[in-house]
Amino acid sequence: MNVKFWEKKPVTKEPKKKKSFAREWGDAILFAVIAASLIRWATFEAYTIPTPSMEKSLLVGDFLFVSKLHYGPRTPMTPLQVPLTHQTIWGTNIPSYSDAIQLKSYRLPGFSEVQRNDVVVFNYPPEEQHPADLRTNYIKRAIGLPGDSLEVRDMQVYINGKAIENPEKMQFKYIIIPTMQLSDKFFQDRNINLADKQMFDKGYLIDATPELAKEIEQLDFIKEVILYRAAPDEVEAAIFPQVPSKYKWNRDFFGPIYIPKEGATVAITPESLPFYERVITEYEHNENAEVRDGKLFIDGKEVTQYTFKQDYYFMMGDNRHNSLDSRYWGYVPADHVVGKAVMIWMSTNPEGSFFSRIRWNRIFNIID
Repeated sequence: MNVKFWEKKPVTKEPKKKKSFAREWGDAILFAVIAASLIRWATFEAYTIPTPSMEKSLLVGDFLFVSKLHYGPRTPMTPLQVPLTHQTIWGTNIPSYSDAIQLKSYRLPGFSEVQRNDVVVFNYPPEEQHPADLRTNYIKRAIGLPGDSLEVRDMQVYINGKAIENPEKMQFKYIIIPTMQLSDKFFQDRNINLADKQMFDKGYLIDATPELAKEIEQLDFIKEVILYRAAPDEVEAAIFPQVPSKYKWNRDFFGPIYIPKEGATVAITPESLPFYERVITEYEHNENAEVRDGKLFIDGKEVTQYTFKQDYYFMMGDNRHNSLDSRYWGYVPADHVVGKAVMIWMSTNPEGSFFSRIRWNRIFNIID
């Protein structure tokens, strides 16, 4: 009898265990969450218009696609976050993130830089209760670019001394004085936002384009339509940089101011410091920057000039008299820019009836 000790025993493969129904669904959901998170971070994100600050270019109830590809996606600053959330877990007030780890943000290459008149989504800079990349999303038009000198004279924006082209559907506030009471239908038929209509003395205060204001003025039952503009010497204390004793500005007469540019150096004086204090102490990531007695100190040493580490932008809403924008809180840092609004994919009218709630004529409109 021959015994061969060196021969291997045949290996029998055990049949592969089939995944359970729950495991298959779990894997599918995990894959979907990861894929959706990557798409949302690197390509496009859905966004809705909650306020009328961009009317009539964009309307309350418009749903947008915001492109991260144009300016390049940002690497996360706050990595410990529940996927597909922003500030809170869906339907609750429970924070969806932990700020125990904060990273420096980098921007991947994009198709373009921010261009003048781009409609841009960004994180609201003055908000302090959330990390920078999780601050509330705002949407405005980029009016001023890094290195520009900007001024508003009698509601017209000037860049480097030249009047710029205004948005086609730019709005202002007007006072309508009629000979009779006007129904809600009067305003709805003219696409005037009822939520922002106010009673004013013997009339109504509304947001409208100059063209619509002229049309209303021609109606037989309208006595007068008055543009609600600020006077050159009228002071708004809330206007940036919130020093009304020195800068007697308002929403319609503002500036001139310089918009910081990466690599540019400015003198730090009692006159210039109010414009750059928040930039240097909050947005430039200087760990030991502070202002004491009207002077700037970095690492304990007084600074008389400063070189900016990143670009900044000046954002304004197209609804010029109903927009909380850079005229009130200053510059938008480059690392707060989220993306470019490119297309309306759905639009619903909050004031519409069941059959007229969807604005079919706005679906798939390109934003410009």
